[in-house]
Amino acid sequence: KRGQLYFPADFRNIASEGAIKMALSRLCGLNKVKRLTHGLYWMPVIDPVLGEITPSMEEIAEAVAVKECVRIKPTGAFALNMLGLSEKRPESLVYLTNGTSLKINIGDASIHFKATRARKLSGIGKYSSLAILALEDLGTEGIDAGLKDRLRLLLMKEDPKKLQHDVKLATAKVSGFVANLLRGN
Repeated sequence: KRGQLYFPADFRNIASEGAIKMALSRLCGLNKVKRLTHGLYWMPVIDPVLGEITPSMEEIAEAVAVKECVRIKPTGAFALNMLGLSEKRPESLVYLTNGTSLKINIGDASIHFKATRARKLSGIGKYSSLAILALEDLGTEGIDAGLKDRLRLLLMKEDPKKLQHDVKLATAKVSGFVANLLRGN
């Protein structure tokens, strides 16, 4: 299908590894398939007005996670951006994973998968799990009053049971910061 991401392993039931690589190489030469990076291909979607629409970095990260059978969660500045707490979109997307560490470069951007403990990936809250991962990665020292207010409002939207669960998983420093934040300190 157009827009779909492919890995050579997706075709192992059809042909040998060498034949798969040769076929993908030929399709790339005909511009029917694009090579995004080593071992990752994509069938372009062509919009009559916008032209070629490439997959998002998030779609690429999700496809890699599915292929590798691992869990991933955004962290750091990327997590803050996903929560709407930062307008700055980082060029490097950073995900924590229960798989191995990996860096994928695509053009000027990159996706980093950082191996971590299962505990860090156990957050269940829509907002609290991302906020806690962002705070643990970026630290709590440089957070200004405006960001604290927005973070407080966001965490107050969270289901209290999920918030409590996620705060228990956080480091002592982040757990204390969130508790003070929710008390209005």
